[in-house]
Amino acid sequence: MARYFVSALLLLLSITAQAVPSPDRWSYWDKTDKKSELAVDHSMWQRFLDRYVKHSESMEMYMVEYGRVKKSDKEALDVYLKSLAGQDPRKLNRSEQLAYWINLYNALTVDLILDYYPVKSITKLGKGWFRMGPWRDELITIAGQKISLHDIEHRILRPIWNNPRIHYALNCASIGCPDLLPDVYQGESIDEQLDAAARRFINQRKGASFVSGRLVLSSIFDWYEDDFVDEDNVMKELKTFASGDLKKKLEDYRGRTSYRYNWKLNEYRP
Repeated sequence: MARYFVSALLLLLSITAQAVPSPDRWSYWDKTDKKSELAVDHSMWQRFLDRYVKHSESMEMYMVEYGRVKKSDKEALDVYLKSLAGQDPRKLNRSEQLAYWINLYNALTVDLILDYYPVKSITKLGKGWFRMGPWRDELITIAGQKISLHDIEHRILRPIWNNPRIHYALNCASIGCPDLLPDVYQGESIDEQLDAAARRFINQRKGASFVSGRLVLSSIFDWYEDDFVDEDNVMKELKTFASGDLKKKLEDYRGRTSYRYNWKLNEYRP
């Protein structure tokens, strides 16, 4: 009986880990100022990225040197987050808002890892029983609203922008996630940056590859298939951003697709 209970519990945790919430629009954040010329200063976040985001040749991805972050730089990261908390993104234009929320999500994620470092996976964090990560923990207050990573991704970014390229920009501190890139997102260039992020991820092994003749995709394309409308549009997305040999193989592929994801910490070790 005990063995059955443990097995059932493990199955429940596995299902919970893979379940992705549907977009749930938080109308409080619908407001925008189309005429606004305000630009958010992300220079403190850029300095952090310059110092601690490194490219791993063996992993073929950008990773973070969490173990070498100086106390002063952790404090500077906290100051940056406080500066974002002190702004009301509803006063920004849509492009600045998008860059604001993406940078906030990524910076909060790094800050969380540093708060609990050393940690093997972000899935080990989170308050309460049966939590598979800190996604619903309220981490910051913006314009009077307490906000979690779940809120930013599933209640703000996904439903308001309805743009699947956002998935290539958000980093969840995991090897399987799209890279935390070395440049901050800027409102004035956000569209080009999202295209570049999409192109990079899809052409990485963890994004899309062929293994023994079968197409193997990141689980992101499975979890968020509805954001791409359907499976056919996932393939269109892949073909749009794929290059070289990968693009050629995708053009004629009619076989089955497998999915994978690596939740290990995206830590750079020299």
